[in-house]
Amino acid sequence: MLGLFKAVMPKEDAFFDLFSAHARTLVAGAVALRDMTEGGEAVEAASARVYQHEEEADEVTRQVMVAVRRSFITPFDRSDIQDLTTSLDDAIDQMRKTAKVVSLFEVRTFEPQMRQMAGIIVEAAKLTEEAIALLPKMRQNAHKLGEISVRIREIEEQSDHMYDQGRKDLFLAHRTGDPMTFIVGIDIYSHLEKVMDRFEDVANRISSIVVEQV
Repeated sequence: MLGLFKAVMPKEDAFFDLFSAHARTLVAGAVALRDMTEGGEAVEAASARVYQHEEEADEVTRQVMVAVRRSFITPFDRSDIQDLTTSLDDAIDQMRKTAKVVSLFEVRTFEPQMRQMAGIIVEAAKLTEEAIALLPKMRQNAHKLGEISVRIREIEEQSDHMYDQGRKDLFLAHRTGDPMTFIVGIDIYSHLEKVMDRFEDVANRISSIVVEQV
């Protein structure tokens, strides 16, 4: 009976598999977001890919929450599992919101800083995936996890500079021209910056878990 009971309960390792699956959706979503900012005819298809990966992430989130409720043994605190999962999901959800703005206003051209921000979002996503892969042995990997978290925060600071410069350039280009282009551009910049902020949230959550566990 005990063997049967264990067989139907989620295994501790399953959480790490789910975290990794979640991280993969973030990388795929970030790549699609970057492709979208290349503009032109590729925008619509790339936007659809962002939506697709966000739906995949939602399913992973659902599986994690079910596993948390059903498991007696978890790799670390249940609230930390839920918070990490939520922060991962928030990142790709913000990508979807960015794609939605682009679709709503039929944007087909993007400013240089928008493309640059999308590029470093991909870098942040890949670093996040790397960090998640180290969590099963976080004690041995504590130093590396710290380095990755620092790097993500550095990228977020770069994003802040691009955000500020991009908004200034947009203002200078359109202050006597088309106000709608300026308004939509500011909205896109804001969403891209929020995506990067969500990755910083993930890095902070991982750092907190490592401190508690190590």
